[in-house]
Amino acid sequence: MPTYQRNKINFDETLAKYFSFRNETRSLEPLSELMLNLRKTDFAEVLEFLRNSPEIAENFGYYIHQIFQGKPFNLSLTEANILSENAFFPEFKKRILNKILPAVENENTVWFLVDFTSVRPTKDLEYFRNLHEDQLDEFFTLLGIEDFITYPKVKRELLFSMNILAWRVIGNAMDVEVVNMAPEYRKFDNPFIALQDELDILNANYKEDPNFTLTSKDVHYKQIKVYLQQCLDFVTLAFKNSDKYGISSKINQSLLKIRQQLERMSDILNVMVIDDEKDALIKSKELFFNILNYKSHKNNIRDLVYDSTTLMSHLITNHTAETGTHYITSTRKDYIDMFLKSSGGGIIVACLVVLKLFYGSLPGSDFSHAILYATNYAMGFIMIYLMGFTLATKQPAMTAATMAKVLSEGENTKKNYRDFAHLVSKLFRSQFIAFIGNVLLSFPVTLAIIYGLDVLLQQNFAAEKATKILQDHDPFQSKAIFHACIAGFFLFISGIISGNVGNSSVFYHIPKRIAKNPFLNYFLGQKISKSISDFHARNWAGIVSNFWFGIFLGITGPIGIFLGLDLDIRHITFAAGNVALGFYGKGFQIDAYTFCISIFTVFLIGFFNFLVSFGLSMILAFRSRKVNLGEVKEIYKEIFRYFMKNPLRFFFPIRSKVLDIRAKEMVENTVSTKSEDH
Repeated sequence: MPTYQRNKINFDETLAKYFSFRNETRSLEPLSELMLNLRKTDFAEVLEFLRNSPEIAENFGYYIHQIFQGKPFNLSLTEANILSENAFFPEFKKRILNKILPAVENENTVWFLVDFTSVRPTKDLEYFRNLHEDQLDEFFTLLGIEDFITYPKVKRELLFSMNILAWRVIGNAMDVEVVNMAPEYRKFDNPFIALQDELDILNANYKEDPNFTLTSKDVHYKQIKVYLQQCLDFVTLAFKNSDKYGISSKINQSLLKIRQQLERMSDILNVMVIDDEKDALIKSKELFFNILNYKSHKNNIRDLVYDSTTLMSHLITNHTAETGTHYITSTRKDYIDMFLKSSGGGIIVACLVVLKLFYGSLPGSDFSHAILYATNYAMGFIMIYLMGFTLATKQPAMTAATMAKVLSEGENTKKNYRDFAHLVSKLFRSQFIAFIGNVLLSFPVTLAIIYGLDVLLQQNFAAEKATKILQDHDPFQSKAIFHACIAGFFLFISGIISGNVGNSSVFYHIPKRIAKNPFLNYFLGQKISKSISDFHARNWAGIVSNFWFGIFLGITGPIGIFLGLDLDIRHITFAAGNVALGFYGKGFQIDAYTFCISIFTVFLIGFFNFLVSFGLSMILAFRSRKVNLGEVKEIYKEIFRYFMKNPLRFFFPIRSKVLDIRAKEMVENTVSTKSEDH
């Protein structure tokens, strides 16, 4: 940065200092100083000064022309705010580095000029955008740059920039993995090649006549617009097909880059179109603002993270949404089935609770206990999953994606909100009966097991830890609520894992690879290979998700002990079993407070399990599907009104023929169908 004294003189004095004479300098320091002072000056006063000082205005305009003379600006159009890497982390690393240590640029470019004179391009952009249109028009006119968009050199730069972008777009779009994302286009002529052909014709026109002016009626302009839209349609379809085919991070970044480059080409094409004299000033200003806008976002981390993760989170939630439809009960039979499935889950959890009690009493290090606990939970959860049982709090992470997917499809109206509120009631009663099933079986089965062991081995194994167990289930004497939130977070993470594994399985065609594997077909036969393939397609994502959920729950406590932190997990079903152990360990000799607070805490833990896992999953799902969060308030109001009118439907399977049909259609219409022939 220049070494002049900041804020010592105003904008008018700076103009007089540098431009009271024809300054032949091509140094950027005068412009840098002017930009520094401009934001602190009333622009009306600047214009008044330039009106009253035509010589200074002329000299200032001459200086502006001089410093831009011979400086290409194609980098500002082809590089700024466009992904430069085909992977997220290299791009992320690059932007971080550029923020900390800005790159050394070619000083003979507009790119460097903007960086040097505008230390804070975002603030400068905001300043100019807040100016009145007439003020900016007059400013451009006073400086003699009101029609710079018509200069042959500017036109050449614009056209050159479009060509650079087109070459890069074609290179990325021809990648076989990108092409495979939109197999529908195999039947049509490639729009990217057609776009380049039209640009070649446009290049020839400008080469023959440097003063050639592109108009909105020009046939080549119309054709380029058509092909640009077809190319964007290709990208849109590729993103949409990711529901069927899955997607990798590399392809996601490639498609994002292609879309950014096509949109940039469209911006350039628009500023090149001049239909009448007034358009010259309009398009000159537009190019000015575009360059500032691109430069102000060139190292934006937030935009990069948002754009790069939106589709991946969409795919993750899409696969969990398909699973989530199975956790929403509609009929009385579904309701009873959910109770039976959750009861089965409660029985297995009761066994896990007792096993953990024994594992905790074994001698060994915290590390060995972590392995035992993690194995206990992981194998138990996988057993629950494969046997078709239900762990209540596994549902919210799945159903949240379904709910968000429903809302993101089509236009949302009051009628849709009512239908959605009914769908919420079905979800809530599904969670309610799953909680009941888990708790009602976990508590007595745990008692039965520990009692049986007591009778068989003549020892109350729960006696030693009973006091600690009951204290841990008192929210006033422990961090039970905090620990319940940790469990809810792990439930959310397990849902992400499930979706990610599902996406990877689809993208890499794992089931098909298993079915067609020559080794498996030779030794096991086609029928068994197909069975393994079908099993993988149905269950692998769930197995991996439950395995890691068990690992997370098992290692949290020992890790907390190792780090000296009060970390642990509380899950409603396990809490019910542990309270049963506490009661039995005390020989049921407990006061009324302990009894009531323990029972209350079980359901309180369940509430926070649900709240955290469902809340985080909804946030991810809403974000991934770009649901308008402004609608959330209206949705909540409609749900509340529906609850006040029909409270029992939130707990029991009370039918509503019309609303049940509508809710069913809402869900069925949003579940994607995976392709079998990709």
